[in-house]
Amino acid sequence: MAKTYSIFGAGASGLYTAWRLLDGKTAGEGGKAKQLAQGDTLELYDWGKYDFSKEYPGSRAAGARVCTWHYKDDKSSSYLELGGMRYSDWNGDNSGTAGGHRVVTTVIKQLGLDQYAVPFNTSSNPLYYLRTKNMYLASITSANPAPYHVDHYGADDSPDTGFTTVELLAGTAKNLPQTRAAWCEFYQDGSIAVDVPQSSVYQKGQLFKDIGYWNLMFDQLGSEGFGYVSDGNGYTSNVINWNSAVALQANNEFTPGTEYKTLTTGYSSIFNALFDAIVRLAKAKGVTFDYHPDTRLHSILKVGDGISYAVATRKSPNKKAATRTTNAAWLAMPRYAIDLVAQATRYEDHQGLDVLNHEKVQLYLESAIMQPSYKVGMFFDQEWWTDTTNSALQYPAPILSYEVTLRVLDALAKAGFPAAYVAAMKNSAVIVETPYASASDFIHAVEHAIQERLTVKQEEQLLAAAKRNSIGPSVTDTPIRQVVYFGNNARGEGQKPVFGLLASYDDEMYTSFWQDLELGPDRERKIPISDDMQPLDGPREAPPIMVKMLRAQLAAVHFGPQSDYTAVPEPLETRYMDWSLPPFNAGYHAYASHYNVCDVQQKIRKPSQLIDGADADIFIVGEAYSNDQAWVEGAFCTAESVLNDFFGVAPIIDNANYPFICPSRTK
Repeated sequence: MAKTYSIFGAGASGLYTAWRLLDGKTAGEGGKAKQLAQGDTLELYDWGKYDFSKEYPGSRAAGARVCTWHYKDDKSSSYLELGGMRYSDWNGDNSGTAGGHRVVTTVIKQLGLDQYAVPFNTSSNPLYYLRTKNMYLASITSANPAPYHVDHYGADDSPDTGFTTVELLAGTAKNLPQTRAAWCEFYQDGSIAVDVPQSSVYQKGQLFKDIGYWNLMFDQLGSEGFGYVSDGNGYTSNVINWNSAVALQANNEFTPGTEYKTLTTGYSSIFNALFDAIVRLAKAKGVTFDYHPDTRLHSILKVGDGISYAVATRKSPNKKAATRTTNAAWLAMPRYAIDLVAQATRYEDHQGLDVLNHEKVQLYLESAIMQPSYKVGMFFDQEWWTDTTNSALQYPAPILSYEVTLRVLDALAKAGFPAAYVAAMKNSAVIVETPYASASDFIHAVEHAIQERLTVKQEEQLLAAAKRNSIGPSVTDTPIRQVVYFGNNARGEGQKPVFGLLASYDDEMYTSFWQDLELGPDRERKIPISDDMQPLDGPREAPPIMVKMLRAQLAAVHFGPQSDYTAVPEPLETRYMDWSLPPFNAGYHAYASHYNVCDVQQKIRKPSQLIDGADADIFIVGEAYSNDQAWVEGAFCTAESVLNDFFGVAPIIDNANYPFICPSRTK
């Protein structure tokens, strides 16, 4: 009998699930009956209408909370990322200690996008503007501390030092987990392992998972110490009261030195490629692929042996438009969207099992904290933030760096650079994909690797090939929070240069600062915020009052606190993405304290597991309940785990040392 599989959500986890259902191989005979075959139907529901291809055009770039925006919507022109924008590259090492987002890296390679993968460089000497003081990281010393009264001279060093101070409550750095699997154990058992003063609120032996991170940081760092870390790390979401066990691991991602990559075609292009593959595979296998844009899941129940669901249209998202049945359903959506689905049946009598509204399911759903975020992008006709010929530019963005990649080595080899030098650099652990802010430091490292002195011509050749503009960011305690420099990254040749700037990257309470400026003075609100689906429409043009506010804060960061907004030139184009709006109501998520997050990851993906005697093929996938919250990797990994464990699909990579989600000891 033909079967139907239904996926609700066309973002990262939804597209990945559809792709793997069509492309995945079974791990054994038992999984073959669950695989899609000729005559079966695969449904994909999309509340919005993403611009997947010429055959499937839409209103905005593909990717849900990933959204690449090109200048004047011209894909050959410069672009900015107004949502998720990078991934941690994996080098293929299968050992437990190897870093990187293994599934995202693998998908990019399998889709043929690795040819477009380039380093997403972060500055080794970022610019800070905190409490009206401009300073570079390298200039923060005991003689020139940050403007905070931190205990034990904490303002004499990087603001990220506070993360390390709290982290060492788990013991020395060697005592911290070194593998993904070990961190999963830590999330359940990790406790304060050192003696702390009796005056501390938290004491030795207490479990990190049951301690709020804000509470813990404030207890250990004091008010000024916490303020310095909170302001200086750029992400308010990192220091809220979330699960301390998870926070200790996650905040390692945001310290200087972590290496990332992105795609020159824009990060949204990975989702265009996934959609194209789905269409192609479905046709080849004789599977009917039904794509339903502008349609949301309204409600869902288990009735009899199947799943009964209702959908609603984009024009009338709160009213049922049709009721259908399916063999299995994937809710590839974040917490807020799931809450809306649950609300539809919470207060009515109905047949069947209401999985989402069971008390234990609701408890686990609430483990994910919604973290609103906001991004504003600007395009300029000049790269004013690096224009050192402008005497008024007191604090240029320190984004110039030098980095050797495999492409740089290939280019040097083709240009006649000595083969022995190329080989030595390639084999050096401190050369390839290691950014250097100083040209002299870079040359010194290369000469040490090759054990030779470079000629003047070779130095010039090497510096020209390895020169990079890093992405930043600069960090401030003003509402713009982070500034990220994309520059002129157009793929089209011969165009007039256009320079992109992510002028504001902020989250949590700062989103409301910008939200009020979306309307400006002398305008009343006409549409309820709960009905404003701007994230589905795409980047919205910023009004002049928002542009002026952005210019004023950018001027303070780069020209000093007394500068006028006119120091920053008028942009060519400015648009924003307000991720605090529905249907996402969050740019990313974090785990609350007082939860065993490993058990949450295992159980919430098939929530009927939380109901005694129940078994419903309703699945929840996405980054919200993953082991990699806020990353595409999390969305892919939750989807992969469902397919492996419930549909007999063989793992996409060797996961012996890389659990897609955490195992749990709770039965």
